[in-house]
Amino acid sequence: QLHLVESGGGLVQPGGSLRLSCAASGSTLDTYAVGWFRQAPGKEREAISCISRTGDRSIYLGRFTVARDNTDGTVYLQMNNLKPEDTAVYYCAADSTCSWQEDYFGSWGQGTQVTVSS
Repeated sequence: QLHLVESGGGLVQPGGSLRLSCAASGSTLDTYAVGWFRQAPGKEREAISCISRTGDRSIYLGRFTVARDNTDGTVYLQMNNLKPEDTAVYYCAADSTCSWQEDYFGSWGQGTQVTVSS
């Protein structure tokens, strides 16, 4: 099981952008599929996107782009034109292949808070 660490969250104004990072402590993510999920207050966790080991993307929620940098084993989530309803805790998860189902993923990060507010 990997120890995943998300970073890059914070407070941003509507219309702004953030780039979240997901890294594996003591390891690398280039041999794993990595999914991004989010959970807003009072709501269920939902799938955003997933990138396979070979770079194929599965998009479940538009506007956000997932990418990987195999030079450092990091996976990113680029979020543009952020809206207040994007406020949530964002999580990355890793396993062998992509899935929109959170129960599939065996390794999870602790989450990073994204708040979109003026």
